Amino acid sequence: MIKAGVIGGSDYTAGELIRLLTHHPDVELRWVNCNSNAGRRVDSVHQGLAGELNLVFTAETPLADVNVVFLCNPHGSSRPFVEEHKNEIPADLCIIDLSPDFRVEDESHDFVYGLPELNRRRLVHDCRHVANPGSFATAIQLSLIPLAKNLLLNDDIHITGITGCLGADVEPKPANLAWRNDNVTVYKPFVHAHLNEVRQSLTQLQRSFKNRLDFIPMQASFARGVYTATYLNCPVDLREIRKLYEDYYDDHNFTFISDREVDLKDVMNTNKCLIHLDKIDGKLLITTVIDSLLKGACGTAVHNMNLLFGLHERVGLYLKASAF
Repeated sequence: MIKAGVIGGSDYTAGELIRLLTHHPDVELRWVNCNSNAGRRVDSVHQGLAGELNLVFTAETPLADVNVVFLCNPHGSSRPFVEEHKNEIPADLCIIDLSPDFRVEDESHDFVYGLPELNRRRLVHDCRHVANPGSFATAIQLSLIPLAKNLLLNDDIHITGITGCLGADVEPKPANLAWRNDNVTVYKPFVHAHLNEVRQSLTQLQRSFKNRLDFIPMQASFARGVYTATYLNCPVDLREIRKLYEDYYDDHNFTFISDREVDLKDVMNTNKCLIHLDKIDGKLLITTVIDSLLKGACGTAVHNMNLLFGLHERVGLYLKASAF
């Protein structure tokens, strides 16, 4: 049985992660850390967990009592935490960080970038520390890495992405959602931080890739999900492109190529990614959908945990879409 702890347990992503870990057949959730809620029941904040667990939030982080710890800290908090506790972290403790602090790989840390469809082999073999991808980054990379693998990214790439209002660093309070009701807004156009990890992954597969990634991210009033529409010039026939995608994802358990246009409801409440390919006037159009809290965050975190501990990738992630 894998003993798990969660640090920073009050936002929506942490709530979904706690739900997955509570129902995972090979996990015992030992503690959930949250200084601001210490002493309160976890289900008093994450009310959907009522009747499913009896844990209370703790201000402590007993790292020696667990095999894996998930960092759900706000942006910029995970690296200081790891540095501050470096003498307390057991050598064999697995750390899965859901913040962006370690996503760009460099000599300052030993975290492996945790997109399983890209780095599964590295995650399985002698890896202890994992940097979980961002939600937009996950959708964009899954849209493009089969092309990068086949050296077909030879032009500028244009991406429009829209995300729901639930994600990391968002406390489960209705007031935080009111301004997004019946609203759509652009934020961080062309400079979104997730582009750094996207470019890192694309150049890992295609070193010659130096073209622009023009990304327009949007926030909308639906609750959860990420929808991206990506287009670029590509001279290859659509049937050939589809085969490249099917071949690339053939032995992966959560990413699938769809014959029809994809909708967010096809993947909501699941760890799936659906991709639709089309060719219009010589341009390749790739539409991709994921659940922002699951495939875009804690679903991939649990997927990474399964890889680290030698479990089947889908254990604890057999989830049904809420489409109706």
